[in-house]
Amino acid sequence: MRVGVFGAAGRMGAEVCRAVAADPELELVAAVDPRSAEADVPAGVASGPTPDLMADAGVEVAVDFTVAPSALANAHWCASHGVHAVIGTSGLGEDAIGELRAAFAAPPNCLVAPNFAIGAVLMIRLAELAAPFFETAEIIELHHDAKADAPSGTAIHTADRLAAASGEWAADPTRTFNVPGARGATGAAGIHIHSVRLRGLVAHQEVLLGTTGQSLSIRHDSYDRTSFMPGVLLAVKRIADHPGLTVGLDVFLGL
Repeated sequence: MRVGVFGAAGRMGAEVCRAVAADPELELVAAVDPRSAEADVPAGVASGPTPDLMADAGVEVAVDFTVAPSALANAHWCASHGVHAVIGTSGLGEDAIGELRAAFAAPPNCLVAPNFAIGAVLMIRLAELAAPFFETAEIIELHHDAKADAPSGTAIHTADRLAAASGEWAADPTRTFNVPGARGATGAAGIHIHSVRLRGLVAHQEVLLGTTGQSLSIRHDSYDRTSFMPGVLLAVKRIADHPGLTVGLDVFLGL
């Protein structure tokens, strides 16, 4: 399978290039980035600033780890050129998801995954299973100090899944805020999300669930960007089998 990477000069894009190039079932043929001169790709891989080189290289699946506006534009390019899209970019809101659902109503296909770490996908699923047995929940997401958006897509997706799993969440008792924003952001069903940006971290999340006399903590830690690569490679290999738009890697894992 012939693969292209958007954002190839970025840290995640570069990691995807290395993982694809090392997989015997895949062939890295194109690397697109406005900073293409900085992209570290093997000899013979087409590299440049515009997506047209993907068409020239015969790309079948494109992986995108850029920023939300670029990812949306790149996805529309993929839809109009018959290229499957695997998107790991954060910050794609409901309107963007609606656009992608319409753009990929027929082949090619598209996956938008808030997180490609298989452990993180399992964390969300376990929290979803536990949700009906607890009345309160909070999410703490922790990322490196270069992450530009907050809360993370993973945290927002987790809150959405918890809200869908249970409709009985206790109201926030807070009435006085000694410091504005002390309770963090408010996600689906009023579930609070707290974002930490700290140098030295990569990507981490903890889901806290509480009920009378007990609590449950479910945490996942990614210590290196290589943690996301098994999920990315799995998505690239299975995207052709999942028509239309899919949100979340869990469908590809059969969860």
